[in-house]
Amino acid sequence: MSRSFRRRVLYIPGYDPIPARRYRELYRREGEAQARISGYRLDFGPRRDRRGFGWGVTGHFPEGTAQADIEVLVWSDVVQSSMGRSIPATYAQLVRTAWAYIGSGALFRLMRLRRAPVIAALYPIVVLLAELALALIVSAGVWWMGAWLAHWLLGLVAGLLAAAAILWGFRRNDGRIFAYYLMHDYAFTAQDGGAYSPALEARIKSFADRIAVVLADDWDEVLVVGHSSGAYIAVSVLADLIRSGRARGDGRLSLLTLGHVVPMAAFLPRAGRLRQDLRYLSAWPELAWVDVSAPGDACCFGLCDPVAVSGVEPPDRRGPLVLSAAFTRTLSPGKQRELRGRWFRLHFQYLCAFDRPGDYDYFALTAGPLRLADRYAGRSHSPARIARAVNDWPGRRKGAP
Repeated sequence: MSRSFRRRVLYIPGYDPIPARRYRELYRREGEAQARISGYRLDFGPRRDRRGFGWGVTGHFPEGTAQADIEVLVWSDVVQSSMGRSIPATYAQLVRTAWAYIGSGALFRLMRLRRAPVIAALYPIVVLLAELALALIVSAGVWWMGAWLAHWLLGLVAGLLAAAAILWGFRRNDGRIFAYYLMHDYAFTAQDGGAYSPALEARIKSFADRIAVVLADDWDEVLVVGHSSGAYIAVSVLADLIRSGRARGDGRLSLLTLGHVVPMAAFLPRAGRLRQDLRYLSAWPELAWVDVSAPGDACCFGLCDPVAVSGVEPPDRRGPLVLSAAFTRTLSPGKQRELRGRWFRLHFQYLCAFDRPGDYDYFALTAGPLRLADRYAGRSHSPARIARAVNDWPGRRKGAP
């Protein structure tokens, strides 16, 4: 009797401070739902390799049985350290980040792709400025009232305290508004003109080292999954891994990128490292790379080919295959109404169950018995793919990456 297909999944989250166990809970809940809808079975349990954080799953599909060990490559500590900002520091971040995108022209190039993610990027700026304006208006009113009733100095102190209270209240309730969270996210990407921070470079190195250890085992497939900002991190991780000679050309290594925001980073002037990695990885012949997104996801650059739009497509390009999750077809009208306006939940839909599933099924890809390359063999790009080289900044015209 032949053994089950064996897969190792290494998942790289986006800019997310939540603990890794939340991804296990999400996978189990949504996986059970997708299995009921699609007619297969998933059995959950511990991983055989206990290093890091993860879980095990056995998938029983019509094509056969597969055993998967799923591990989350954690960088939430890096995220948390970048979010611990005071209110004044966050407003200083706002100014620096806005200038990074506007001064370099990146914002205007991004606007030539899709409007929804650009609006999402402008959202925290608009909201934070509106909060500041409201605080200043109330502060001025309290100052005037205090000066009229008592003394201008007393009015000034009362006005400043009122402004501080309003801004603090908005900051405390940001879990419902997400303005501070998104501001920290875009500021993290834009810091130093798009160059990776030393902390992120160190984490990329440790991720590459971890994947190299996994590749030394006899898995049938080692699947790296990058979601949101984790997509471009995954690109740099695998580019470093392959350049170092630690990835054998045996077809076992695969990359699945979901809901990517690559242009937000790659269009910045000092993101040469990422642009080089995109170009290099897209030409490596032994890598199966599939990129899945959806125009209905306002938090990503839906169907924007991350290599082509960044202006770094090589003549010998092999990947990625750009596919649509097609939310308007794979989610029922009722489910679409339920998710309307829930932008963050839609951005995580790639990791969730579809009640009208198409040919993208996260749980079949991670727990099923077919390699990524085999599942999408013969497929062509989705027709709505955007592949024009939009990132035409002056450095590129001079030959820079």
